[in-house]
Amino acid sequence: MRTIEVLIAPTGEATVQTRGYTGADCLQASKWLERSLGIATADQKTAEFFQAEQTQQQLPTTGGSHE
Repeated sequence: MRTIEVLIAPTGEATVQTRGYTGADCLQASKWLERSLGIATADQKTAEFFQAEQTQQQLPTTGGSHE
C-alpha cells in the first residue's frame, strides 16, 4: 500500500515520508505536499528509492528453426 506520512514536531518542523513507492515515484507523489510545507532542509532517500520499478519486458520470439 502506498502512503505518505507527515510528522510535525513540537518545534513546527515537519517530516514527510513516503512508503510503498519505488524509484522516483515517491518524489512525484510528495512534491505538492513538500511545496506546501515550505523549504526542505534535508532529503534522505530510503532503500525503496533505489529499487528499480518492477516492469515486465517481453522479448520478441523468432519462429522457425536455426540450422
